[in-house]
Amino acid sequence: MEKTDQKQQEYLSLLKDMVKKRTAEKNTPPTYFIFTMGCQMNARDSEKLSGILTKAGMTEGMDEKADLVIYNTCTVRENANEKLYGHLGAVKSMMEDNPDKIIAICGCMMQEADESRRIRDRYPFVNLVFGTHNLWKFPELLYTCIHEEKRIFETPETSDYSDDALPVKRKYVFKSGVNIMYGCDNFCSYCIVPYVRGRERSRRPEDILNEIRSLSGSGVKEVMLLGQNVNSYGRKLSDPVSFAELLEQVCAVDGIQRVRFMTSHPKDLSDDLIRVMQKELKICHHLHLPLQSGSDRILQKMNRHYTKEGYLSLTDKIKNAIPDMALSTDIIVGFPGETEEDFQETLDVVRKVGFQAAFTFIYSKRTGTPAAAMPDQVPPEVIANRFKRLLSLVQELSSRSAGNDLNRVLPVLVEGEDEHREGYLTGRLGNNLMVHFPGRPEEIGNIENIRLTESKGFYYNGIKE
Repeated sequence: MEKTDQKQQEYLSLLKDMVKKRTAEKNTPPTYFIFTMGCQMNARDSEKLSGILTKAGMTEGMDEKADLVIYNTCTVRENANEKLYGHLGAVKSMMEDNPDKIIAICGCMMQEADESRRIRDRYPFVNLVFGTHNLWKFPELLYTCIHEEKRIFETPETSDYSDDALPVKRKYVFKSGVNIMYGCDNFCSYCIVPYVRGRERSRRPEDILNEIRSLSGSGVKEVMLLGQNVNSYGRKLSDPVSFAELLEQVCAVDGIQRVRFMTSHPKDLSDDLIRVMQKELKICHHLHLPLQSGSDRILQKMNRHYTKEGYLSLTDKIKNAIPDMALSTDIIVGFPGETEEDFQETLDVVRKVGFQAAFTFIYSKRTGTPAAAMPDQVPPEVIANRFKRLLSLVQELSSRSAGNDLNRVLPVLVEGEDEHREGYLTGRLGNNLMVHFPGRPEEIGNIENIRLTESKGFYYNGIKE
């Protein structure tokens, strides 16, 4: 691993020399722009790409007119793939104004062989394609692509290396995501993630804690622990460590004031984890717990390994231990074979749990997953009707529960200036709801006590105490 890191550092130095020469010729540094699609894992990957390019001497641009454009792709749903092709169509015309422009594509979608092949064959202006398993090799790939003036397509199916040693340029100086694991072993029948992100791999706890200590030393107050299923963290380590144990160690890091994590799989959420969430004051009272469906029959077809009653029992246990815990979820509408009775079971869970937020999705057939070949695909018009009804219920219940903290004084991590009102700031409660309040830009990054004076359904207005 050390030799691998050293090699990429050498390529980074070569890249830096190349950028320096280009800057001298053009009298301005080359610019880059990263368009990120998908989840928090992708966002964290983009911060690493940005860190490399910044260290190489490039300047971050505002849009796709930049000299280097990187599309960090998602492939969870079909519309994510089509979104990329729409952007490629638009960026092609920009090549005439900048013939030296470099187009790179990475992320989950590029791990699909058919999609990578389509890019190679139909989009000759795309210079570089790499996947989720060789982001660590980005300095070498980019330098080789530019220096040798050749197209590079490299998307290995596995990797023995990690990208944890890469430089990072964070979007926020006061909060950061931290990868604790990669990949997934669950193989839900509708999900392509295990095929494009690989099997589950946990980082060593000492490496995670060292990273968090370093983040704390640089001024980070809040960390988000990231993994496809954080609840199964540590099981494959040579010296196994549970996620609950890791959380306790993270909470002990000086300077870190808030700890979040996602995503949790209901089948693996332990009593120990609930106990730690109840005990540790630094852990934010917000838990994202994907439901996907309330029907036992559909859950079995999805390969989710829990039942409706099991899910409800778990949420009751969490609420009893931590009454103000805000729960959010993911729900899929129109999974193959879903009947109206199945859909009603989902609505029943939504009513009983009272989610603060629910991310609702229309089932998207992903080639290569078992669900794509299942019979009884639900007609689009039926799905559209169900989706509309679910969304209406979710919005009604979310709006009702969002006012539970009205008139309370609660700590808010100030994240930035309000884009819609001059003289106002915007921040986030521990339960993940946004708050807008009058303030000064120098307060950004602070945790301020704010009285919540008005509930707007999905956010609060407030004043500083």
